[in-house]
Amino acid sequence: MNYKSAIRTINNALTEGRKTLSEYESKQVLALYDIPVTREILITDKTQVQKAAEEIGYPLVMKGCSAAVAHKTEKGLIHMDIRTPEEARNAFDEIMAGLKGFDGAVLMQEMVYGKRELVMGLTRDDQFGPCVMFGLGGIFTEILRDISFRKAPLDKHDALKMMQEIKGHKILDAVRGIEAADTELLAHILINVGRIGLEIEQVQEIDLNPVILSGARPVVVDALIVLK
Repeated sequence: MNYKSAIRTINNALTEGRKTLSEYESKQVLALYDIPVTREILITDKTQVQKAAEEIGYPLVMKGCSAAVAHKTEKGLIHMDIRTPEEARNAFDEIMAGLKGFDGAVLMQEMVYGKRELVMGLTRDDQFGPCVMFGLGGIFTEILRDISFRKAPLDKHDALKMMQEIKGHKILDAVRGIEAADTELLAHILINVGRIGLEIEQVQEIDLNPVILSGARPVVVDALIVLK
């Protein structure tokens, strides 16, 4: 059932001539594989703002959501820490103005708090097939390139070993009053990212960045799935 629903989302994008899923579509696929993602609602009209905000609860993050726009931050399409209906309505107007010329909507999502950011993903290698990636995320992803790889399929031992291979692996430990990361859940995510690559050959890449540790629990805050 998970596979069929995910394939339907992916085939719809391919039929439209797209090579990427939007953030919302990407997270729908991840959720079907039991990967924890932010609670969020996609809206297209300003009249939907208040109801969606009340359903998710303040504070909010609001983002422009379009498969045609990859770098939302640079285009001013991300508004953080929205705390009132007026702020939410203003953010909607600004995001839709920024999306002008693109087919898109506004993604309203819970604000996830956490000081530790990870990156996870998958790339389909010509020789080895689907390979799963784990490392330090957020702004440090490109700077430090502190990552490890494994060929899918992964078992729990593989996933836990990946976490220990990065130089910054102590970020997962309990430190300065912050509880240790839930490595069981992190392993579950890595295994299921590999499953997506093995089961859905149309998936070329998966990029989950950041995955924020909200206390011990990892939550995928932003996601991109690239198609073959």
